[in-house]
Amino acid sequence: MQLNAIQIILVVLVSFLAGMEGILDEFHFHQPVIACTLIGLVTGNLLPCLILGGSLQMIALGWANIGAAVAPDAALAAVASAIILVLGGKGQAGVGSAIAIAVPLAVAGLLLTILCRTLATGIVHIMDKAAEEGSFRKIDFWQYVAICMQGLRIAIPAAMILAIGAGPVKGLLDAMPTWLTDGLSIGGGMVVAVGYAMVINMMASREVWPFFAIGFVLATVTDLTLIGLGAIGISMALIYLKLSKSGGNGGSSNGGGNSNTGDPVGDIIDNY
Repeated sequence: MQLNAIQIILVVLVSFLAGMEGILDEFHFHQPVIACTLIGLVTGNLLPCLILGGSLQMIALGWANIGAAVAPDAALAAVASAIILVLGGKGQAGVGSAIAIAVPLAVAGLLLTILCRTLATGIVHIMDKAAEEGSFRKIDFWQYVAICMQGLRIAIPAAMILAIGAGPVKGLLDAMPTWLTDGLSIGGGMVVAVGYAMVINMMASREVWPFFAIGFVLATVTDLTLIGLGAIGISMALIYLKLSKSGGNGGSSNGGGNSNTGDPVGDIIDNY
């Protein structure tokens, strides 16, 4: 697929915002489901990019910066894979391959992340000197420089992929043998499943499982049968039993409450 000048500018702008939001974390443009959706919106490939973003989001939920360990770059993975998906022109059929490509891109993005953070350390020292001088203008200037550097961390690779053009990208994807594309699709699906399993493993608790069961039923069952309604009913009962231990007499240790109306859930809501 060939992109016009306006679409290219908008894609680079989305990439720049995704890079900045990786640090600011205010509007979440760096989240794959948002970055891919915006790229799909400006390029006219909303549905394939939305599916790609949702799949990558399940993987990225299991990524987190812990101490000195830096997580793979979800923003670069989302932006680059979405651009490759759009330029490839395969639509939903290319989502599996794009997911498989996104993971090594995320790992490669660690190098850019480390480089930018290393440079940001020097910028902090410059801002310290500006603070000693009492120059708020210099502090603001170098703050903007550091944030823009993070935006360029994603925008420059995105512009490079766009500069290659649709022809080479599509030719590369078409040149892949069937066994490789099928393997990438299967591998991409497995990566999503592993990412989802990591998220479940982190949030797994007796308090959360009923909500997971309800969400699973509502998301996967198109026609609610007695089995689906039964799963929802059991989950609601478990939630109520858990809340009943915190309300009424059981809530006296939670600050408030002397109230015991016989409705434990109501007591919790009133105390809240």
